Amino acid sequence: MIKKFLDKVRPNFEEGGKLKSFRSVFEGIETFLLVPNATSKIGVSIHDAIDSKRIMSFVVIALLPALFFGMYNIGYWNYQSAGVAAGFWEMFIYGFLVMLPKIVVSYVVGLGIEFIVAQWKHEEIQEGYLVTGLLIPMVVPVGCPLWMLAIAVAFSVILAKEIYGGTGMNIFNPALVARAFLFFAYPSKMSGDAVWVSKDPIFGLGNTLPDGFTMATPLSQSGSGVEVTTSFSDMVTGLMPGSIGETSVIAIAIGAVILLWTKIASWRTMLSVFVGGAVVGFLFNVSGLDSDIAQLPWYEHLVLGGFCFGAVFMATDPVTSARTKNGKYVYGFLIGALAITIRVLNPGYPEGMMLAILFMNMFAPLIDYCFVQRNISKRARRAKLQ
Repeated sequence: MIKKFLDKVRPNFEEGGKLKSFRSVFEGIETFLLVPNATSKIGVSIHDAIDSKRIMSFVVIALLPALFFGMYNIGYWNYQSAGVAAGFWEMFIYGFLVMLPKIVVSYVVGLGIEFIVAQWKHEEIQEGYLVTGLLIPMVVPVGCPLWMLAIAVAFSVILAKEIYGGTGMNIFNPALVARAFLFFAYPSKMSGDAVWVSKDPIFGLGNTLPDGFTMATPLSQSGSGVEVTTSFSDMVTGLMPGSIGETSVIAIAIGAVILLWTKIASWRTMLSVFVGGAVVGFLFNVSGLDSDIAQLPWYEHLVLGGFCFGAVFMATDPVTSARTKNGKYVYGFLIGALAITIRVLNPGYPEGMMLAILFMNMFAPLIDYCFVQRNISKRARRAKLQ
């Protein structure tokens, strides 16, 4: 039925049709709804069962466990902080209603810009924003205003993606660019003690928290010299304040299994991030540095903040990460090492993962270049010996 309808209206969007200016919009909707039957006419092509749309779909599926837990966590902390008892579904529905507008704004603004740029350039609409549009709401605090989120999405899509040529051409991870923009442009809405809990009732759900109520994340507590009260089990399950999709290690681990099973993410990069973080965290533990965050056990560093989420979903981005086999080990290790170093040595920014990944995005091409040139030199020497 869908195919018959699209076949019927297609002539309106082709050359000579009344809506030919919107051909890319039509093609974008068609490829989203159906598997395209167009094949390459020239050049060398590789037949594969997976394409960019399927890759993006698998990543979205992998993100769902962390997203759903984040919705529950929003409701959990609202009712918990207000001292009101509530059931699982009441907490989850409250968090769902808080998150839904953020997701809608992210997709409407981001896809709207993608559609406009595709029309202007007379190109196909790429599927890359299907993932970015979900990632951005998941890496911001629950208290981020919608208008602020819309500005960050527009900034990210235009200046971190389209200006480089669109999907597959960007140097920096667009979702992290959006978060970095918010952090530096509106720091009071991205840090502190007042941005991690949703305070307003929605459609009769939730409870207004007491005036002046605040709640810090465990990393913020440690960075400011306050004793961390969150248990390790809560750090793993995710029952703690934090960005919406970054708290539950279990939910993120489910996503990691999906990405590794489908071979979309590199286990080399993922593993190296955790190794780099563990090594540097341990070195700070034994360094004797007089700092509460430096004395956090190395394994707690790996489950706090956005470390797990960044290692699984951000560092493994195939566009912005290293692509050579050995380069992935170096790239991932340096991300983990830099993240913990920034946490410990910069008390004003106890997170670290975002800056570490963006910094290494710049050096990923250089890492690949070094390993490629090393291999070329080895082969040249072997050729001379023969």
